[in-house]
Amino acid sequence: MSAAPIPSTPAHAAHAGRARALLLLLGVVWGLNWPAVKVALSGVSPWGLRSIGLGAAACTVFALGFARGRPMAVRAGRDRLHIAVAGVLNVAAFNILLTFAQLGAATSRVAIITYSMPLWAVLFARIALGERLDRVRAAGLLLGACGLAVLLAPLAEGGLPRGILFALAAALTWAAGTIYTKWARISVEPLAVAGWQLLIGALVALTGLLSFEGMPHWPQWSMVHREVLVAVAYHIVFGMALGYVLWFNIINRMPAGVASLGTLLVPVVGVTGAVLLLGERPGLSDLGGFALIFCAALCVLLPSGIPRRRRAR
Repeated sequence: MSAAPIPSTPAHAAHAGRARALLLLLGVVWGLNWPAVKVALSGVSPWGLRSIGLGAAACTVFALGFARGRPMAVRAGRDRLHIAVAGVLNVAAFNILLTFAQLGAATSRVAIITYSMPLWAVLFARIALGERLDRVRAAGLLLGACGLAVLLAPLAEGGLPRGILFALAAALTWAAGTIYTKWARISVEPLAVAGWQLLIGALVALTGLLSFEGMPHWPQWSMVHREVLVAVAYHIVFGMALGYVLWFNIINRMPAGVASLGTLLVPVVGVTGAVLLLGERPGLSDLGGFALIFCAALCVLLPSGIPRRRRAR
């Protein structure tokens, strides 16, 4: 006989309600960042945009950590190395590849492909960590493979566009970084891990900027379209700085697995924003692939004990 559930207090219900509201807001903020980046790239270089955006996010996370009195230093050499590797994979490669993906493919299509990343993470966890696959996650992998096949098959006839390859690479690097972080077991304050990873991402982007474009220079803002200025401001203030503040508030209020599940709203808003704001028209293969990949991600992000608990009830 199972124990009776603990009744939720009004304070607990209000706390959970605020967390859900923040998660909804984050889905909208990060979802609209997809079309914002597309518009911003029409007036700002990819390296410049990522240098500014990741730098702003790093400063925001460090400020949040110091304001909360969290230890933001990383003392152990082992942890420093693991944070550096994870930062290159999770933040630097992921964000830079996504930027170039949006230069070479439709934003809606890039968003759909990128959110296959939970599927790759489950596959890498099986290979690298020996984590077993239950039936729900196995079904998720199968759905995801079908979704990618449906989406990519029409594009593969003339060779996959470079933007699509960049989007796939971004999903793979994010998944690899996630599994590497899990394997490394970094014993550092989570806010510090995030702050240092964002700073590493900003430094990698700045290195790319200096290597490929030379010393940065201020553009002639009078020559830049107003839409580009608004998009750059949105990306820096909302997409990066506010987005990461919301994310860390959310994971402090609810389990990380539930929070990750909630981020599935991001590609929905991103694809919708690309249609409404950029005038993109996804085809039937895009929508079919999106539906399959979305359901697949839902399968792999669900807590593993849910089907068993439902049967037990």
